[in-house]
Amino acid sequence: MRTLKYAILGLINRHPMTGYDITREFNSNDLANFWYAKHSQVYPELGRLMEEKLVTCEIVIQGEKLEKKLYSITSEGKQQLQEWLMKDEALEPTPKDVFRLRMYFSDFMTPEQLKTQLSRQLQKHLLKKNYLSDIMQGNHHNTAPVPGTPQFGDFMVLEGAIMREESYIAWLENCIARCPQEEA
Repeated sequence: MRTLKYAILGLINRHPMTGYDITREFNSNDLANFWYAKHSQVYPELGRLMEEKLVTCEIVIQGEKLEKKLYSITSEGKQQLQEWLMKDEALEPTPKDVFRLRMYFSDFMTPEQLKTQLSRQLQKHLLKKNYLSDIMQGNHHNTAPVPGTPQFGDFMVLEGAIMREESYIAWLENCIARCPQEEA
């Protein structure tokens, strides 16, 4: 399945966008915390969407000479997006986690090395959780926005990302607590 196809259709469904705008959205705080796409992925996908007649584009002149393509979703694109949104899919395989793979082979580490690795990872996840919490506070999400708005979707995903980090932090703290204590 071309998930990028639906991510782009969803963005364009909110409002017409240029390829640059789409790439910028994938690098924004809202999307980048759970999904991203590179510039080199966006433009070929836009070409496929044009071929499939799921989007159209209009050439817009900016300044004196600069041309840019402004993409809009077609009714067929809206229909396919809606079908994808309502699709019930099987749970995907667990995402790869290099750090957990290292922990799987932690029997090859000394107790000090293990504790160092766990502590470093804990600090990274604490920073990430704080970063996400700052975004939540900056977006004034003390309460959930109204369902059916883009802000509600952003809120749900951000809240899930914070909970994911809290869970990872709890796991790391649990692992650290089980490490052998250093002798005095």
